[in-house]
Amino acid sequence: MSYLDHIRACNNFNPAGFVPFIVDGAIVGRIKQNFSRCLCEWPNLFVVSNDAVEFVSELNDFGARTEAIAIVLAELVDKGVLTHLHGEQYVATATIREQGVFLIDRAAAPYFGVRAFGQHINGFVRSEQGIKLWVAKRSADRRNFPGKLDNLVAGGLPNGISLQDNLKKECWEEAGILPELALSALPVGVVTYNTETVQGYKPDTLYCYDLELPLDFQPRCTDGEVESFSLWPVDKVMSVVRDTDEFKLNCNLVIIDFLVRYGFIAPEDESYVSLLQELRPSFSVPYS
Repeated sequence: MSYLDHIRACNNFNPAGFVPFIVDGAIVGRIKQNFSRCLCEWPNLFVVSNDAVEFVSELNDFGARTEAIAIVLAELVDKGVLTHLHGEQYVATATIREQGVFLIDRAAAPYFGVRAFGQHINGFVRSEQGIKLWVAKRSADRRNFPGKLDNLVAGGLPNGISLQDNLKKECWEEAGILPELALSALPVGVVTYNTETVQGYKPDTLYCYDLELPLDFQPRCTDGEVESFSLWPVDKVMSVVRDTDEFKLNCNLVIIDFLVRYGFIAPEDESYVSLLQELRPSFSVPYS
């Protein structure tokens, strides 16, 4: 196992078996062909072919489209095609969050292959022994990746909330970080990946942050999503990421990005250039 293995595990998408999901002439997602056939039941909304699924309704208003999609999703849950809805709304977009065409429930986003956005924070301290990273362990009752290791703070970016407000919310919920401290987090770029799952396609964009914390800071989870926290020296983090699958998949990428930026993975590493290239695939053209 290696750092590159983790990045490639998050980029296992194979376009074969998927068709473009088109709205207003633009590709906003990719849909598994077997799921696309389920959408044939709504011919007033979708035209389904072997080559594409196109939203063809005369509805051209953001709110009306959102309402129509929500009705479809509820019926798909009733039919057992979808297992559940999350209740958190993501924006479907061919480009950026601010140019969405409708909202879709977070749990249904992979079925339609729409891009999801999130925020991940590397919380660290500078000690006499060097930099140490806070590592969270996810609660055993989590629906996704129970018991896996996680970044100090990580969460989705739903519609209708700014990056700063969501950052404050997630920091408080997941680690008990007060707003003033949360806002000192330094934005350091994005990590992107294209994953194929049982449900469908996840082309994700993670806004990454570094948050330097006081030596006496002790995180505490306020929403039950995290079971415990540990403060690890960088060399331990590096070995666990490099040699195991103990971390939640996408958290590996956020940590690798941190390790590169702080020089813990140096240019002399034979995989250095590949790591930099593969941490951000298809960022400018999400569905190419």
